[in-house]
Amino acid sequence: MQEHNKATEWFDELYKKHKNSHENIPWARKAVNPLLQTYLDDTSHTHKGRALVVGCGLGDDAHALEVAGYNVVAIDVSEAALEIARERSVGSTIIYEKQDIFDMPEKYNGYFDFVFEALTIQSLPVKFREKMIEAVADTLAQDGKLLLVAHKKSREFEGPPWPLTKEEVDLFKNHGLKELSFEVHTQESQVSNSHFRVLYQKV
Repeated sequence: MQEHNKATEWFDELYKKHKNSHENIPWARKAVNPLLQTYLDDTSHTHKGRALVVGCGLGDDAHALEVAGYNVVAIDVSEAALEIARERSVGSTIIYEKQDIFDMPEKYNGYFDFVFEALTIQSLPVKFREKMIEAVADTLAQDGKLLLVAHKKSREFEGPPWPLTKEEVDLFKNHGLKELSFEVHTQESQVSNSHFRVLYQKV
């Protein structure tokens, strides 16, 4: 088993334990991420083509992307999470797949027109950070866009999760992406008092 797989095993156990009651899954808001929704509501952006949700959890963000007009693939390392997501989206065209972002099928290399990554990079130990950033960037097609949402590191916090610094967010620029917009949003939590929302494009 690869080292990063050991670091993610607890996700599946948590989803299994709370399959019938999601309140104790800390990130499962059972609603679209508000920083994704405001992006989708912005009429200056065109929403079509293939979209990927990294670490899709219960599927709310994937559903919002489908409604916006994308053909959606949603991945997670937890089969238990995917089972819940499928049950919650009966009749949907979303493709839910158990996938490790570090070991994506070759067909998904340079495949997606839009990728949404929210709070997943920070869930793995810091030593995997740059490798995961590269793996996410590799899924984007030419001119494809990535919307990143992450806790901003504002104080010392014993993870998981491990919030990102601005320098770590900027690592996407080392992997063929240019920054289109950079925002910091105030949102109090036990982890951090603010979030990054960054839009990139593959060049």
